[in-house]
Amino acid sequence: MNWISNYVRPKINSLFSRREVPDNLWTKCPECGTMLFHRELADNLNVCGNCDHHMAIRPRERFAALFDGGIFTEVKVPEPIADPLHFRDQKKYTERMRSTQKATGEKDAMLVAEGEIGRTPIVAAAQDFSFMGGSMGMYVGNAIIAGAERAVKKKAPFVLFSASGGARMQEGILSLMQMPRTTVAVQMLKEARLPYVVVLTHPTTGGVTASYAMLGDVQIAEPNALICFAGPRVIEQTIREKLPEGFQRAEYLLDHGMLDRVTHRKNMRDELITILRMMMRETPAVKGDLPAPKATAD
Repeated sequence: MNWISNYVRPKINSLFSRREVPDNLWTKCPECGTMLFHRELADNLNVCGNCDHHMAIRPRERFAALFDGGIFTEVKVPEPIADPLHFRDQKKYTERMRSTQKATGEKDAMLVAEGEIGRTPIVAAAQDFSFMGGSMGMYVGNAIIAGAERAVKKKAPFVLFSASGGARMQEGILSLMQMPRTTVAVQMLKEARLPYVVVLTHPTTGGVTASYAMLGDVQIAEPNALICFAGPRVIEQTIREKLPEGFQRAEYLLDHGMLDRVTHRKNMRDELITILRMMMRETPAVKGDLPAPKATAD
């Protein structure tokens, strides 16, 4: 009996046991709880195929789906002073930055790139919420200014994808100073008569909402994105009243005149192509990523 228990049974169990599956092959939708295969989720631009919930997407993945052929060139962003306030909470700011840079593979919370969408040259910037909550520090301010200057130089539209928890507390007042700095950058685009289109994604809050995220010529949002300055829980605790259903979500803001469109992520590229070509007074793009045909004399 010992031989059967100690040898035969474990051998049989090992033959029929399930193979271990790596943890990163499946992602659980935070909205409906459906387990989503990582390749299918990536092909669907990080949108749940069951409930259509829009999950966070990294800037490089977004740009790969946005630009023609997934081809884009990064715009160089000036490096700010590292840890100007010598800030320390549970650990030093410099240590926190190094660990986040290693985890994300990015320098900071915003990526700026240039390329073409629908054969229309643009400059685009996108915030990375996985980088310290997409917080707005000096680098983000430098990135927006660099993107605006590049757009003015190329005479191209500037498209910005916001995703942030607000200002970066480790940079204190220097972080808050990025609000007027980025407002000046937006004004540069307006004076050059170039389109500035903002796509607000979940979440866009705090000082980002109070500055460049709400200054677009056209304001677009992804479905159910939280867009606010102070969050709904803070407001409820302050006024001691229950807020309306869907308060501060994209659809609510659209109904109340704060947004121009709420667009599904899979339709965002075509929407931007149509809007930008119209604002640049160009002919409509031909389907299939081909340039519009030139007019010929009869």
